[in-house]
Amino acid sequence: MTSDGFIRAFRPILLGGSLSLILVPGAATPQERVWTRPTLNFMGVPGLIDMPSGHAMDDADLSLTVSAMEKTARGTLHFQITPRLSGVFRYAYIDNYLGRGDYYDRSFDVRYLLMEETARRPAVSVGLQDFGGTGIFAGEYVAATKTFGRLRATGGLGWGRFGSFNGFRNPLAVLDNRFEDRADQTGGIAQTGQLDADQWFQGDAAFFGGLQYRVNDKLTLTAEYSSDAYEAESENIGFDRDSPLNLGATWRFDNGVSLTGAYLYGSTVAVNLSYTFNPKSPGTLPGGTGRAPVPVAMRPAGSADDLGWTQRPGVGDTLRTSVSEALADEGLLLDAMSVGAREVEVRFRNPTYMNGAQALGRAARVLSRLPGSIETIALVPVTASGLPVSRVVVRRGDLEELEHAPDGSWQMFARAGFEDAHPVAEDAIAPEGRFPIFNWGVGPYLSTAVFDPREPLRTDVGIEASASFEPTPGLVFSGAVRHRLTGNVEDLPRSDSVLPRVRTDVALYAQEGETALSNLTAAKYFRPGKDLYGRVTAGYLEPMFGGLSGELLWKPVDSRIGVGLEMNYARKRAYDQGFDFQDYDILTGHLSTYVEGRNGFQYQVDAGRYLAGDWGATLSVGREFDNGVRLGAFATFTDVSFDDFGEGSFDKGFRIEIPLSVISGQPSKQTLARTVRPTQRDGGARLAVPGRLYESVRDYQRSDLQSEWGRFWR
Repeated sequence: MTSDGFIRAFRPILLGGSLSLILVPGAATPQERVWTRPTLNFMGVPGLIDMPSGHAMDDADLSLTVSAMEKTARGTLHFQITPRLSGVFRYAYIDNYLGRGDYYDRSFDVRYLLMEETARRPAVSVGLQDFGGTGIFAGEYVAATKTFGRLRATGGLGWGRFGSFNGFRNPLAVLDNRFEDRADQTGGIAQTGQLDADQWFQGDAAFFGGLQYRVNDKLTLTAEYSSDAYEAESENIGFDRDSPLNLGATWRFDNGVSLTGAYLYGSTVAVNLSYTFNPKSPGTLPGGTGRAPVPVAMRPAGSADDLGWTQRPGVGDTLRTSVSEALADEGLLLDAMSVGAREVEVRFRNPTYMNGAQALGRAARVLSRLPGSIETIALVPVTASGLPVSRVVVRRGDLEELEHAPDGSWQMFARAGFEDAHPVAEDAIAPEGRFPIFNWGVGPYLSTAVFDPREPLRTDVGIEASASFEPTPGLVFSGAVRHRLTGNVEDLPRSDSVLPRVRTDVALYAQEGETALSNLTAAKYFRPGKDLYGRVTAGYLEPMFGGLSGELLWKPVDSRIGVGLEMNYARKRAYDQGFDFQDYDILTGHLSTYVEGRNGFQYQVDAGRYLAGDWGATLSVGREFDNGVRLGAFATFTDVSFDDFGEGSFDKGFRIEIPLSVISGQPSKQTLARTVRPTQRDGGARLAVPGRLYESVRDYQRSDLQSEWGRFWR
């Protein structure tokens, strides 16, 4: 039998067997608990080998996949946003695509789990692949997967690339004739970034399917029938697609790493390496090897009525000194303290712990060592810029009672009081020598420009010296100077932007700013009233712009909603990033709404005027986990047309932030953070003002502290 004859004979067995197993309940033995996460395919999503499957990853799973096959390599970041919804960013390399030499392609996917698998029904997912990129990998699918012990069967229906082999008339055409035809993109590249919704689920459809067998908890074998004809690769890079049958084996290691080897399309060998971790996992909690806190000091009998200590000369100064030293041993800094016979209030900063509740718990334990008559302890956390945020009130007796209680953390939260810190206690006094505060540092810096179509990663490496001076609480002078040692950001191609060059002149700033004044600012942070926070910043605000910025934030301590208003006068700096300015200046401003949702979700909408003079809004959605890991995405739409915006069509991207404590196990507020934009253009560009208020304020308000309170006693 010829190869084609074998495939024709095998295809109905594979597809028919898969679909019958999925659709006929009880066709096999009951499911064993031998499957954990689904395997990730060569597109970096839950699937077989090259085709998707019906299952979703675990809630909050973050996966990085790198795959390589003939003349093609793909890197994929997959995030399970909710138990049903996932998002994907993919970056692919194709050798000499369309005769362009090294070609790099960016794309986004979205998947939704329609049904979870049960004893009598399959898991079913619907997905859009490459829905906002160039369209090279564009396709839509519905996939169903059913598990029978060690066997998993998948069957699916696809459109676009998934409907390009052995396709048939689109069944959706019975609803509307427009579903019959789909634009042909195999010979070229669509406008990057546009949502071609008018093409989704249109054109020919085709079936795909496959079987997976779980040999043991490490090894999975897969056979797949692919409905992707690889037309673009066949026409443009000479890829040989001799068969629709793919075969593969996946080995899963204990640390979240999986390795897949496969024989694809009867012509090529391919490998796929993936790593998955879940920031909700207890193994990723921060500060796991940090030092233990001091224990709560239990008061001797009768000490609560002893007020003799209040008559001692200089007792206030003595207590402030001892508390300051004890807090410093716990990694906290005392700003000011007022002490009375029955109550103490401390304003302190937390430069050490990512978890705000943990910092409060450490401070409370220190204050349990004050004289026994002090029953009420008011903790006022202060931001790094000197803003008192909230007033958390705890009783000394509760500390003594609940330190070792089985549910002591949550009982402590229920008994604690949460108030606004405005106005602060007027009799609070700073310990001797606390102000002025001067900090400085010298170290390396790394500046990157990513996803240039000619070069996927450009970097500048150099030395940066920075310093800050705070003469009184809330008044901060800061600056930084950089010297570039090596790099290639200056080689970025000249932009074709028709908008004012507010961001696309980055290469010119790199060329002329070998030694550059990155920023030099004076900022005043203040509390104008209850639930209100203010900031005024002036100077060289960022490498490209200087000017004046003002911000007012309304954020009640016990509310999940905040509203902010920011106004800026910005002027474009000289390319050498010295003290001179260029002719371009503009007034910008945004009205921002912040909403803290459940399960760590955060929503933000910023509406107003951007640096290029365009008007519009930015929608940001993020999720934060108890260990401080944050992931999010954003998109900006303004009155600039897609054509005027240029490559990318509109500003969009994602953010990821991982605390160093997750990696090292030691308490730290340092993070590895990156904002990734597939394309940086001039439309939708916002001023990069340092010290915006919301992020630092919300850390010590009731809703955020509630989600972290489990670490109060840690």
